Amino acid sequence: MQGIILTTLVITVVGIIVGFGLVFTAKKFYVEVDEKEAAVREVLPGNNCGACGYAGCDAMAAAISKGEAPVNGCPVGGSPVAEKVAEIMGVSAEAAEKKTAFVRCSGTCDVTANQGNYVGIQDCRAAVLAGVSVTSCDYGCLGFGSCTKICPADAIHVINGVAVVNPKKCVACGLCVKACPRGLIELKPEKKQVAVRCSSHDKGPQVKAVCTAGCIGCGLCEKQCKFDSIHVEGNLAHVNYETCAQCGACVSKCPVKVITMSDRMKAAAAKKAEAEKAAAEKAAAEAGEN
Repeated sequence: MQGIILTTLVITVVGIIVGFGLVFTAKKFYVEVDEKEAAVREVLPGNNCGACGYAGCDAMAAAISKGEAPVNGCPVGGSPVAEKVAEIMGVSAEAAEKKTAFVRCSGTCDVTANQGNYVGIQDCRAAVLAGVSVTSCDYGCLGFGSCTKICPADAIHVINGVAVVNPKKCVACGLCVKACPRGLIELKPEKKQVAVRCSSHDKGPQVKAVCTAGCIGCGLCEKQCKFDSIHVEGNLAHVNYETCAQCGACVSKCPVKVITMSDRMKAAAAKKAEAEKAAAEKAAAEAGEN
């Protein structure tokens, strides 16, 4: 009986000591929680994709609360999240320009030649590490879907041998950009429709020999652009999205149709061009009468 009482007393004393120890440790190493940081973290989407430039949503929330990151710095959350974060931080939110992923390749199975059957791991990165190029173009999409597998929004799929983005689903997290071993995917402003769907730096004859839809670096796009927004560099046309006026002149003159824009934007550009032409003709006629 005395043994049981003694054991109980020992356990009780040890429990009290451990309890005091835990209380002391908690006070000693207490880290004050930033209420704003916690509130910001609560409204962030939680993808932890790193598209904002930080390790994850926790790091982003900490940076915002310290004033080291803008309140509209989350590309996935967009304007709705930016407004909530701005309200928490007590500032006004500038509208963040929505971006979308774009695949700079038009080398579908219809326009490129197949060099053989790849039987390795169905992953673009594995194929590149193995030194394999399935199609005749060494710059084009491999089509094994590394981007598709990593996309959290189911916004990119391989169609006819080339990855294609659904801009309505894309959240601009940038994971597909990082996953593509050939660097074919970029994030561009969603409103900027004019883009070059090619990444080859070979000269025109070499490009045509392997892909009938590739950029041949002819420079016609440069000559058509009134805004100095497209230039051929390294045998490949590049669009300056900041200055591009979306007039579509380069799109209509590209001989291989590798510069693209949506049908809706094409129609709008054509309508605007017709209106400008009519206005110019009217002004010329009035000047002649005078």
